[in-house]
Amino acid sequence: MDWIIGLLSAAVVAGAAFYKKSLTLSGFAAAVLMGTVYYGAGNLFWFGTLLLFFITSTLLSRFKKERKAELEKSYAKTGNRDAGQVWANGGLGMLLCLGYAIWPHVAWQLAFVGVMATVTSDTWATEFGSLSRKPPRSVLTGKVLAPGTSGGVSVLGTAAALAGGILIGIGAWGFGHTVGMPELPLWLWALIGGISGSAGAFADSYLGATVQLMRSCPVCKREVEVDTHCGQTTVYMRGWHWMSNDRVNSISSIFGGLVALAGIFFIL
Repeated sequence: MDWIIGLLSAAVVAGAAFYKKSLTLSGFAAAVLMGTVYYGAGNLFWFGTLLLFFITSTLLSRFKKERKAELEKSYAKTGNRDAGQVWANGGLGMLLCLGYAIWPHVAWQLAFVGVMATVTSDTWATEFGSLSRKPPRSVLTGKVLAPGTSGGVSVLGTAAALAGGILIGIGAWGFGHTVGMPELPLWLWALIGGISGSAGAFADSYLGATVQLMRSCPVCKREVEVDTHCGQTTVYMRGWHWMSNDRVNSISSIFGGLVALAGIFFIL
């Protein structure tokens, strides 16, 4: 029965997102499959936390969208998420959910919160940071960068990352409480979410500034993630050719999950 509930719930949420053009068709299919597993193999702790990330991130992508439209042209991924982005943000969490189903242990929960806090923090940092009146600075050197440059951080974006991670921690506590999962205090979940999410978001920025594949627009000379910009084919600028934005997201979420696992020392 849980699998049917998961399938129906995921289809409704993903269907609404597809209708609002927040998901592509491939993104819709991936989200339905993922949501079904989250609820069928897990419970509200896993499914609810995933929804908390997805819904808040979707709403933020539409917040003052007209002001962010120009910057989005340089991003490999936008608010209209495809299957690759869906799996990059939620695939690892699904594996952790399956791991818990096979061998229940709080370590799976901690890692999951770290992963989801990271993808939430990174999304919040991007969405709010792009609205900052002050230009971002390089996470490596502190040098002022053009808005939208990968590897740039801002005070507003950093604060948003912390807030997003804390929200995931609080949400995980609430969802876990309703289904009677091993209870940890609210302050600990919030602390773990805030720290791991912020750490993961900074790891994302570091990878973006060092090894992520970046290209250059021959017209406006802007550093971008896309193959075409200003109507022209962009050229290779720096980074590893295989290190796409999705892979950066996946690696940084793993890092956030590992940071959250350190919270087990507060428990044992």
